[in-house]
Amino acid sequence: GGLTVSRYENQKRRDWNTFGQYLKNHRPPLALNMCSGAHVLEFLRYLDQFGKTKVHAAACPFYGHPNPPAPCPCPLKQAWGSLDALVGRLRAAYEENGGKPETNPFGARAVRLYLREVRDLQSKARGISYEKKKKKRKHPSDAP
Repeated sequence: GGLTVSRYENQKRRDWNTFGQYLKNHRPPLALNMCSGAHVLEFLRYLDQFGKTKVHAAACPFYGHPNPPAPCPCPLKQAWGSLDALVGRLRAAYEENGGKPETNPFGARAVRLYLREVRDLQSKARGISYEKKKKKRKHPSDAP
């Protein structure tokens, strides 16, 4: 439907503006063409302060619990899924705004590795397996 396209486009534009703002406020200010994967990682870490996903430290008694029974002091972070989607939108926006695909910092290997690391950390900390969700069982009768 047309609605989802425009929602994606709006979100992408907002994300791009947020990133532009980040570059502007960066000390020293960063030009887009000087942006590297390392700067993207900096940006993703900066976004953690606005995150809403509780990520437990390994020492926390709720480490590995999807639904902890009580509050704890562990930090809130951006959920892996949000970061993954954000990077995808920004990667597209970068090229739409005149960036060259081969210098796209959002496609950098460091960024992909960081996202994988965040996913693994969060799945362990929150007791959630991201792999399981994707696989759909064709035959429920195969279940043990």
